[in-house]
Amino acid sequence: MSNQRIFSVETRGQGLYEFTDGVRRFVSKNSIESGLLTLFVRHTSCSILIQENADPSVQYDLDKFLSKLIPDGRHPSMNWLTHTQEGPDDMPAHIKSALLPTSISIPIMEGELVLGTWQGLYLFEHRRAAMTRQIAAHISG
Repeated sequence: MSNQRIFSVETRGQGLYEFTDGVRRFVSKNSIESGLLTLFVRHTSCSILIQENADPSVQYDLDKFLSKLIPDGRHPSMNWLTHTQEGPDDMPAHIKSALLPTSISIPIMEGELVLGTWQGLYLFEHRRAAMTRQIAAHISG
């Protein structure tokens, strides 16, 4: 079994998209009892997070908070932006990505991810348009 994989996540615009189940299956198929999983998102306008997966309002509130902190490029407070060719959401998406993780590591113990009861793995899409995002996964151990 390969200890590397590329996960694709289809987005429908800004927001958080959980992909925990696919990663759990990948770890399980590798039969690694003890190790470390590294996930890396291969884009500059989205992020990767470990976040609560029990209450969807958490994801909604995170998305709204970040949009208030870093508004769309059309907002008057963002009139200083110079990178505008790819649309008013592009440079704000790059800023959000620079502030949030693009790579995370999760321990593997007894063949399973060591996530808390309510923790899930999320791609945080910062662009408004639908995208296909890729996340590289690597297991060491």
